[in-house]
Amino acid sequence: MKTKTFSFRSGLLAAGLGLALLMQAGCSFLPEPKADPTRYYVLTGPAFADPGVRQVAGTFVVGLKSVQVAPYLNGKAMIVRNETNEIAYQEFARWAEPLDVGVGRMLAARLVASDKIKRLYAQPFPFDVERDYDVRVEVLRCEGEHKSDGKIVASLACVVEVTEAKTGGAVVLRKVFTAPEAAWNGKDFSRLAQLLSDAISTVGAEVIAALPAK
Repeated sequence: MKTKTFSFRSGLLAAGLGLALLMQAGCSFLPEPKADPTRYYVLTGPAFADPGVRQVAGTFVVGLKSVQVAPYLNGKAMIVRNETNEIAYQEFARWAEPLDVGVGRMLAARLVASDKIKRLYAQPFPFDVERDYDVRVEVLRCEGEHKSDGKIVASLACVVEVTEAKTGGAVVLRKVFTAPEAAWNGKDFSRLAQLLSDAISTVGAEVIAALPAK
């Protein structure tokens, strides 16, 4: 009986040791975890100020309506357009915030810095505030683009509208604005974000130029 007990225990010990070795060997075959290559980018420009903060100088009270973007721009992935119709969503290059929020933030910062604007309010507007002008922007393009001639550029196009903020108010500006194209290397998405930021700043400058002289 002692011999059988000893053999049984030895067998259990050997089986346990073998299982441990097998588990250790199995662990060595598991793939190494890979670092996440995804990078997130934001639009950047003038230091942000609260749109409702009173400016030292300025004449007009302006309302900035919520920015609209084309439906294909609604996702977080940054976009590179190939010539006219092909859209490539970038899996590992993403916006850190919804594009409409980022564009609105940029425009607010650009407008509130103008010496023409006394106050800037973002939608929804306060009921007890009278505005002089309202601004509406719809983003049609905001991406990198491979052009048919081989150039790679940052591409931004918007519908820009400035109207008097009253019932039946006159349209001061309504146009499709295409920002000047800026060369891009097709790889540096941080640079693309900066070039698009600069382009959005030109949209703000277009709005400011449409307002009457002080």
